[in-house]
Amino acid sequence: MRVLLRPQQRTVNLPGRRTVGRMLRELGVVPGTAMVIRDDALLLETEVLEEDDVVEVRAVISGGAA
Repeated sequence: MRVLLRPQQRTVNLPGRRTVGRMLRELGVVPGTAMVIRDDALLLETEVLEEDDVVEVRAVISGGAA
């Protein structure tokens, strides 16, 4: 699968199928700190990604009151 990492502007290719949670851990991303999007749909950690999928991983950024 092709994984587009944002905001790093990096692309990673991973062979085989795996869950979203496993993919994030393999990439060193802590689940809950990023959104995974496929075809404009937000994916859950338990969803399975296929080898021919293209997904985007976007960092979740939150701010607090000053």
